[in-house]
Amino acid sequence: MKPCIASFGILLLVVLSVLNTTGQTHGTLKFTLIHTANGKPVELNTTTYNTPNGEEYTIKKLRYYFSNFKFPGNPTLEDADNYQLIDQARSTSFSIPVLPGKYTHIEWLLGIDSLRHCSGAQEGALDPMNDMFWTWNTGYVVFKLDGTSTSSTADRNRIEHHIGGFRFGQNVSTPLSFELPNDRPLEITAGKTTEITLHLNLDRYWKSKETILIARESVCTVPDALARKIASNFPYLFEIEDIKVHEN
Repeated sequence: MKPCIASFGILLLVVLSVLNTTGQTHGTLKFTLIHTANGKPVELNTTTYNTPNGEEYTIKKLRYYFSNFKFPGNPTLEDADNYQLIDQARSTSFSIPVLPGKYTHIEWLLGIDSLRHCSGAQEGALDPMNDMFWTWNTGYVVFKLDGTSTSSTADRNRIEHHIGGFRFGQNVSTPLSFELPNDRPLEITAGKTTEITLHLNLDRYWKSKETILIARESVCTVPDALARKIASNFPYLFEIEDIKVHEN
């Protein structure tokens, strides 16, 4: 039995050596978000844009949540379903760990799952200090767009879209799903970073499945029919612009 034990010990040392050399058993998937309107980069407070409906507006805040990342047909690391807050003013990139492989399908949630909505105020991206939390009863705002418009009928010409709701008949969190061609899959390699550049086109926020008019729908701050109407445009907002692999 001693030779077997010795062989096993050598094999274990080899495995540990490989792990120490690579430093990781997973790869990193980095998301970089690009926000545009009218084909121009989104700039807060300074630039005037036009909706596809011809209404001028400026943007003061643009924030939203991503969560529950999945790679169908492949196991998902426990911490890959974390919660990411994308904020035009502070952070438009984030990274998650992913097991090595070639993926032709990736999906995640624009928003937050109902369990987290019901868990009260939390930490990190879900900290109430991020100004995305209503109350323990109504949960989180999952998409926020604040600004001004001469078309707005609200006081101070404001646009205030705080889209939320998680209860039955009010849920606005929306699954996003992306298919990649078999000959150009998303390739994750241990110890390397694969970067997805994801483009958010705000023109589609105002007009895709539904048409949103600032003159008529300038304020949405409760879980209601208008919130669900706006959220029905969420699946059309994003497209993958580029995928690159970087050495760590």
